[in-house]
Amino acid sequence: MTTTAVPPTTSAASAVAAADRGRPVRAVLSAAHLVAFLAVCVAEGLPTDRLSLLLWVLTGLACRCAGRGWRRGVRLLADWVPLGAVLLAYDASRGIAGTLGAPVHVTGPAAVDTAVFGAVPSVWLQAHLTAPGWLQVVVTLVYSSHFVVTPLVLAVLWVRDRARWGRYARLVVALSVAGLVTYVVYPAAPPWLAARHEVIGEVHRTSGDGWAVLGLPRAQALLHAGQGQVNPVAAVPSLHTAFAVLLCLFALRLVRRRWQQVLLVAYAVAMPLVLVLSGEHYVVDTVLGALYAAGVCWGVPRLEQVARTVQRRLSGGGASVTPTTLRG
Repeated sequence: MTTTAVPPTTSAASAVAAADRGRPVRAVLSAAHLVAFLAVCVAEGLPTDRLSLLLWVLTGLACRCAGRGWRRGVRLLADWVPLGAVLLAYDASRGIAGTLGAPVHVTGPAAVDTAVFGAVPSVWLQAHLTAPGWLQVVVTLVYSSHFVVTPLVLAVLWVRDRARWGRYARLVVALSVAGLVTYVVYPAAPPWLAARHEVIGEVHRTSGDGWAVLGLPRAQALLHAGQGQVNPVAAVPSLHTAFAVLLCLFALRLVRRRWQQVLLVAYAVAMPLVLVLSGEHYVVDTVLGALYAAGVCWGVPRLEQVARTVQRRLSGGGASVTPTTLRG
């Protein structure tokens, strides 16, 4: 018995051929985009404002869509424009969260750290540790990575696995909203601001000092300008820590190599250490940030399951139809 191979349809063959023709174009555009991004980083440091980062991500993904048809571009906009709008709205609302009338808590977080450690760790570390230049660079790069890592991970997931991109995007939005609600209800001053009011000992905000060590004073100025535009009393919880832990919890199940797992855990541990050393957060802020991330990872999938169950019941229309009923 002979079998005859069925040739692919003309439309399928044309799609494959178009994808192959577009591969060199995508490679050239992506390389040019990467060079432009690195040039900006060298000249001005890592971009830290949300709008600039979203534009970099969208243009990079647009390069990856070249030659794949107009539907790919429409999907890009349909997926990312609503997400970007939500995150930009979060940034705008975060900036006014501390102006809604709730009293700013200055002594409470400091009292918790003092009760646990006997002193405020940020004060003790800055008084006893003279950070060499390389450590200042590490602190700045880890701190600034917060602004870049989440959009970068979302971009990679969108290219490789859109379903996982959707799950991670929902976690990011849920964590942002949870943090925003807390900032409204419980505005709290970070160590550097409490020190200015002489509530605690001397603490300097050193999260951007590494840019000067790298010879990028403009990057340091841009970071300080960006920090000045956001809510200075949005310290509880530490979303820097929360997003680092969220990435670790989400990605640990996806990576297989041990060095990747070690890197994820190291990043989640390094972020709170850097935040305490640089005077950005108390230890209690970072612990709460980690708990928020764990809570979002645990709660969002369960809420989605409940929503799916309710939707199935509402769309079922009552009693289920059995095979016996169909035969009868």
